[in-house]
Amino acid sequence: MSSGYIIASVTVTDPAQYEEYRKWSSLAMQAHGAEVCVRGGKVQVLEGDWDPGRTVVLKFPSVEAARAFYDSPEYRKARAARAGAAVMRMVCVEGL
Repeated sequence: MSSGYIIASVTVTDPAQYEEYRKWSSLAMQAHGAEVCVRGGKVQVLEGDWDPGRTVVLKFPSVEAARAFYDSPEYRKARAARAGAAVMRMVCVEGL
């Protein structure tokens, strides 16, 4: 079975409110067994015109597990806390 990855590029617009999102999203990640591969580390653009902002990469056992995390009540609470605090770009990718 292929792993599922959630990759997010975040532009934080309200850092104080975003901390509330981080709290709830961390709890959701723990509840759903996410392996945190990247969470806000330094980014170096190697090619192209790209400013990904804050980058997050989460690994799950499958795409279905990644989707279950995203659709979960725990993560819905985190998304509600994030409203107005950030611009989120997020994809789910099937991996190895």
